[in-house]
Amino acid sequence: MENTSGNKKQKFKFYQLGLVGLLALLAVGFFDNPMKAKTKLEAKNVTIIENEAITFKFWTWFTADETKDDAYYRQEFKKYKENGFHAVLINTGTDADLLKKVAPFATEVGLEVHAWMFTVNRPGDKIAEKHPEWYAVSRDGKSCYDQPPYVGYYKWLCPTREESRDHILSLVSGLAAVDGVASVHLDYIRYSDIFLPIGLLPKYNLEQNTELPRFDFCYCDVCLAAFEEEHHKNPKDFEHPEIDIEWKNFRLNKVKSIVDEAYEIAHENGKLLTSAVFPYPEMADHMVRQRWDKWNVDVVLPMIYHGFYNEELDWIGYATKQGVADLKGRQTELHTGLYLPDFDDKTLEKAILIAKKNGAKGVSVFDGPALKDNQLQVIKKLSKKFNP
Repeated sequence: MENTSGNKKQKFKFYQLGLVGLLALLAVGFFDNPMKAKTKLEAKNVTIIENEAITFKFWTWFTADETKDDAYYRQEFKKYKENGFHAVLINTGTDADLLKKVAPFATEVGLEVHAWMFTVNRPGDKIAEKHPEWYAVSRDGKSCYDQPPYVGYYKWLCPTREESRDHILSLVSGLAAVDGVASVHLDYIRYSDIFLPIGLLPKYNLEQNTELPRFDFCYCDVCLAAFEEEHHKNPKDFEHPEIDIEWKNFRLNKVKSIVDEAYEIAHENGKLLTSAVFPYPEMADHMVRQRWDKWNVDVVLPMIYHGFYNEELDWIGYATKQGVADLKGRQTELHTGLYLPDFDDKTLEKAILIAKKNGAKGVSVFDGPALKDNQLQVIKKLSKKFNP
């Protein structure tokens, strides 16, 4: 589950602690009832494991830590299940062996397990680090390999280059092959932030009133050559590359092609494909070149973190409704992502009700270990109410 650099900053702490690899149980909770779910999923050649109908689903993100003992995992996953959660998105740093170890602790208590992976942003990737040419390059010539934007863990790979794409997709294949996993969950499936959320700009002492060259990716030789072959012009020659629609769409489509191929890999292994995304498609397009309403993906979890954008609580409803509308006509489900530090128990309950009212099929909260007792009680109460 990703979103903005502030969230990424906190999430990276967990990445450092436990990013050595992700995870379990495909239930019909993605859909309204068992028969409806079975029809859709069988048509996609995705394995069905029968479960009670879940009309409104609760998810949480969790980072595995190879130094933790079995008792820790059993206690943590039991806490989620007993308080109304249906699914856990587990980050193991794409370590399939760690995923195999941790996943059963979740499935044995009845949780779905989703293998959460950092996708285009690959901090700590030992294989990628051997290939400096794989990394995205900014308009002003800085490579994410040794001059990452914003923060040190922004290690973005080029989504055009065949070798970096193949590496990313090999990681998808490794997670999709793990027994018991419900989906592969793509996080950081985009370009680096062109614009940070307005609430985070003061932390970086930045003003971003236009697309600044330092934050505009990717201008590596492979991207420029591929675009020039297709469109007979070179973005390096543009006076204002930020307003060239073909150049923007070229990059949007490079991200889409990775998602669409990951979708095929997941489905070939009997899994779904899910993804953490920016709040709604037009906003994601503008901020990070991510147009997720065009993707082949089963479930999206847009991180509608209102506090990052200096927005009121009702913005959660606006962004949820916009995303649902943009997905109309597609089979992709939307489950609203919420950022726990922005809520007390009363506002968390209100936010969940707002999301449901505006068309969300569930909510995901970041992150599991940070859940407070009063927040757990809210989830437990609403889970029982929505899924009697």
